[in-house]
Amino acid sequence: MSNILLTGAAGFIGSRVASMLCEKGENVIAIDNMNTYYDIKIKDHRLNNLQKLSNFNFIKGDIENKDTVFDIFKNNKIDKVINLAARAGVRYSMENPHVYMTTNAIGTLNLLEAMREFNVKKKVLASTSSLYAGQKMPFTEDLAVNTPISPYAASKKAAEAMCYSYSYLYGMDISVVRYFTVFGPAGRPDMCIFRFIKWIDEGTPIELFGDGSQSRDFTFVDDIARGTIAAAETDVNYEVINLGGGKNPISINTVINMIEKHLGKKAIIENKPFHKADIMETWADISKADKLLHWQPEVSFEEGLSQTIEWYLQNKSWLKDVVL
Repeated sequence: MSNILLTGAAGFIGSRVASMLCEKGENVIAIDNMNTYYDIKIKDHRLNNLQKLSNFNFIKGDIENKDTVFDIFKNNKIDKVINLAARAGVRYSMENPHVYMTTNAIGTLNLLEAMREFNVKKKVLASTSSLYAGQKMPFTEDLAVNTPISPYAASKKAAEAMCYSYSYLYGMDISVVRYFTVFGPAGRPDMCIFRFIKWIDEGTPIELFGDGSQSRDFTFVDDIARGTIAAAETDVNYEVINLGGGKNPISINTVINMIEKHLGKKAIIENKPFHKADIMETWADISKADKLLHWQPEVSFEEGLSQTIEWYLQNKSWLKDVVL
């Protein structure tokens, strides 16, 4: 059994990683600040399920606070760090860029400093496909990602660069996993799939930025969680690894059509201008993840969407009150 510090444990991906680690018999020391970037009811739902697990130990706190981070390392023998705490969302990062830097960059630095102080060598950092804006597809990890087009992407680039420095200087084994459009049950309500399901079911107009031809490499949350844990269990020195669906991207129009068929309802679409900070397409080359982690996605988009809609329908009694 390892003692694994998991940040962002009440988040969408973090909660699935926590659950899988507990199933494997690991001792999870979990931290989350439970911020209200999106409706807290979703985070409470995830956290309530996790707190039923005997090897899940929750601390409400913020990695932006250096003293909080160091206290966790002082009071626990930490073997590995999986850093999933982050401010996400491209558009909101333009409204409040400072909090993105303090959480994504300074928070990462606080963890690295604590690792250095307490001689912890293994870390996984969650990063993003948003860094690949303007690059040739499918995106490979060796592409230069020096043109972030949002404060969110820039803050993630800063976190990656800091991890490289600490790996080089202090011999830390750090895996940076770049996620590609994650979806699934209990997902983030600020992301399109959650919103589209709820809006189509309720007959509320969909806010569609652009004409819907933009496409994404959607990846099911359980596959992402498996890949994240595999990265924590693999010795790499320092590596950047894509975790994505790896197949042809799926357009937003296709997603809407599939949800309509599942629900038997027609979407009401309200078109809005395409956002300058968004990317038209994402598509991951996942050959490196296959080689280093022996990881491939197992859940197709169709199956993942079906599971997501079923979860929504089963929890509709309280999801109706979730504010989007």
